[in-house]
Amino acid sequence: MEFRAIKQPEQRIALTGCVAVSSAKYSSNTAFKVTKNGKAYYFTGMPSSMQANEMGFSGVQREFLGLSETDSVTAEEISQSKLAQVYSITLEIDFYSRTVTKQSFNADDFAAEIKNNFSGVLLQVGHSFPFKCNNSPFFRLTVKEIKTLTADNKTYKSSSDKPGILNQNSSIKFQRKPDSTLILTGSAVSASANIINPDFDFSKVGIGGLDDEFKEIFRRAFASRIFPPDIVAKMGGKHVRGILLYGPPGCGKTLMARKIGKMLSARDPKIVNGPEILNKYVGESEANIRKLFADAEEEEQRLGPNSGLHIIIFDELDAICKQRGNSASSSGVHDTVVNQLLSKIDGVDSLNNVLIIGMTNRPDLIDDALKRPGRLEVHKEIGLPDEKGRRQILEIHTEKMSKNKLMSDDVDLDLLAGKTKNFSGAEIEGLVRAAQSCAFNRCTSGGSKAEMDDEKIKSVQIDMNDFNYAFQNDIKPAFGVKDQVLQQFLANGIVNWGHTERLLSDGMDLANTAKNGKRTHLVTALLEGATGAGKSALAAKIAMDAQCPCVRLINPQALIDHGEAGKCQAIVRAFEEAHKSSQSVVVVDNIERLLDYNPIGPRFSNAVCQTLLVQLRVNPPKGRRCLVLATSSNKDVLRQMGLLGCFDKMLHVPTLRSNTHVAQALKGLGGVDERDISQISSDIGSRELSLPIKRMIHVAGVAETTCGSKGFASKFISLLEEDESLAGAGSKFSRSNF
Repeated sequence: MEFRAIKQPEQRIALTGCVAVSSAKYSSNTAFKVTKNGKAYYFTGMPSSMQANEMGFSGVQREFLGLSETDSVTAEEISQSKLAQVYSITLEIDFYSRTVTKQSFNADDFAAEIKNNFSGVLLQVGHSFPFKCNNSPFFRLTVKEIKTLTADNKTYKSSSDKPGILNQNSSIKFQRKPDSTLILTGSAVSASANIINPDFDFSKVGIGGLDDEFKEIFRRAFASRIFPPDIVAKMGGKHVRGILLYGPPGCGKTLMARKIGKMLSARDPKIVNGPEILNKYVGESEANIRKLFADAEEEEQRLGPNSGLHIIIFDELDAICKQRGNSASSSGVHDTVVNQLLSKIDGVDSLNNVLIIGMTNRPDLIDDALKRPGRLEVHKEIGLPDEKGRRQILEIHTEKMSKNKLMSDDVDLDLLAGKTKNFSGAEIEGLVRAAQSCAFNRCTSGGSKAEMDDEKIKSVQIDMNDFNYAFQNDIKPAFGVKDQVLQQFLANGIVNWGHTERLLSDGMDLANTAKNGKRTHLVTALLEGATGAGKSALAAKIAMDAQCPCVRLINPQALIDHGEAGKCQAIVRAFEEAHKSSQSVVVVDNIERLLDYNPIGPRFSNAVCQTLLVQLRVNPPKGRRCLVLATSSNKDVLRQMGLLGCFDKMLHVPTLRSNTHVAQALKGLGGVDERDISQISSDIGSRELSLPIKRMIHVAGVAETTCGSKGFASKFISLLEEDESLAGAGSKFSRSNF
């Protein structure tokens, strides 16, 4: 039926949110479905003195429908029995006139008044209507969310386009309109609606591998902000004002901060890189800090507790907030910047509408006063993702390829997630880009010019071979296994000469204990023996066979140009990096050389010694495991320095002592004729022998290239006698240093 839209004839009807209809034709609480431009709207009709073909709309209703004074609408009467009951409703409220100054009201009184005056009224999302409670000024209410009961009246569902009938049992919540000067108190205030973005879907956060960290931050930093303010006030609770995110580069700290900003119904966060704060002019650095808080201060003074949340994100926080008193700068600018930031976060005039998110790779450098409760209170490590997290990250970065059918069916994300141990999120993203580049490269034509092959472009797909190539050649994890470094100790492989299998077996037992032991998460072992006995090679072999995602090597060659302090820092950094992985191995090669030990004196570096004493007994963080393998050629020196007690197990790596050992080693080395091996074994006989395996490999190499007509066996024996590894015929001489 067509109705002529006219102005609302009575104010009492406008204050109920109903439309006016003819009293001669319709009774109270008649439900109508109004159609305008093909869209359905629902209202409750209230009888009034008017024509049967007229329908009265208030100003806000006309605005909602987009009606002018001469428009007509199509409306039909519907049965209320077919309409759902409102389970809960959220109403946005503001002063009808913006000239009204800041005032405070109890939302519980408003909820009771609405239940008394609006029961039986049909409402839907988008409805606006004026409202007045006792002697209060006029307000404008807008329906923001409705949850209606299902047919069985036991469950409820959100309804964005369907109406619901308000009743005495409906739950009513109010949210203040942004920038309104209205102050609401009471349990009917919906804090979450003011803080959490209603369009934010927590199931689609898009932070691969960081779901648990995100939930923990939400619990600590935002639970109080979505709770009814009056209950928080009764508890004497205060909101968290700061979060510190720390961890290795590329693990998602900045992404986490962005998602937090997106989650909140706050203005866009201010993102500041630490060094941007600093200024060469006196006082300007501190002024830059004050400018960051200026908007929050102005809004707090104007709106008080109704002020919105202001988020300030500091990237590379350690650049401006170093420990005070430790800066080498004569101006002390870093100290004053820290002082200014402390006073703004939790000083005399501290703000309650600010959330600070600091991010750093080095939390140890940040001033302790900034990290205490009340300031950057929530500390959360954003570490390397586990296998499940890596799978999620791979899904995120391959989603478009999969959706557009540009990824081959042979790509196994589960297999890639297992292979990318100790990859950060950024490194996994780099791996996907590198695989894509392989596919792009297949579409280029050969020749002196780079030209694209149009036929290949049509069928381009990323396949598993692209990922495998990128994994082998392009992207290596910063916290992964340094294979090329360990391989330098295994140039000749592991030569089995009798004791080798036992030593490797003992080493793997230690590795399994470190990885799976229930009583200890740290296992330390010392491989000691003569110089050249193969300690470093055995340690490297055990470290690689342990299959831990992170292996760190500390050796004198890499630290030869470091001073004493530099060596200490490198040792500490190696252990810290290892402890960031779920399972790790640290190889400390040739300890006495690291210590700058000299038997003349004796002289050694006490600072390096003390660093090792501490680091060798530092337990990894909860849930992480570490195996430490150290090598030494002088066990007595370590005993004197107190280092020997730091090791749970000592493995003695012996030298070759008999002709049987030499024969086994030569067979294991390969390439030596059996007749030569028999002759060498016969020539050694029962003579005294003390031959490190490394020396034997060298002697065999020299004998092969220089033996000439003399023969390999004779040359080999001659070389051993020359360097006194083998006692002369009929002599019991043996080298004292073995």
